[in-house]
Amino acid sequence: MAKNKIIYGGEVLIDLTQDTVTAADLAEGVTAHDKSGAVITGTNTYDSDTSEDTAAVAEILEGKTAHARGSKLTGTMKNNGAVNGTISTKAGTYTIPIGYHDGSGKVAIASTEQAKIIAGNIKSGVQILGVTGSYTGEAVTAQSKTATPSTSEQTILPDSEYDYLSQVVVQAIPYAEAPNSAGGTTVTIG
Repeated sequence: MAKNKIIYGGEVLIDLTQDTVTAADLAEGVTAHDKSGAVITGTNTYDSDTSEDTAAVAEILEGKTAHARGSKLTGTMKNNGAVNGTISTKAGTYTIPIGYHDGSGKVAIASTEQAKIIAGNIKSGVQILGVTGSYTGEAVTAQSKTATPSTSEQTILPDSEYDYLSQVVVQAIPYAEAPNSAGGTTVTIG
């Protein structure tokens, strides 16, 4: 029978009676004594029950290994590292590639497009991506013209120092009646 408590000259030198160590608590192959004083050899491989694990190889980084459901798994998830992308159109999107990302990548509006997002290019009072517009329109000069009807087609444009026509007044078609030598009336239109 193993000895679990030793008293010498009234002094307790060793007392294992309150120890709680078991073989499962010790690393595999390590020896110790349990509370009865018996030698025990560790059985713990620091492994866990993986029968309920749900990891799949596509969820484990490529080349890394793990264990699940009692089997060794070698990962197939692509390591994309830092992924960067740009968006260059209003409806533009960036498709994130499948796999692992290290968290340092960025997706941003293309720099050429960012350069266009300035207050002077945005209508006053409108805010786009945090930039409030200040553009109120350029000074323009309008022209008003009067046109005389013609029997042929006319194109009416502002003169070169004007930006647009504010209005075009078309005069009435000239109409005149006069007696003629045959005793009737000649009607002249236009």
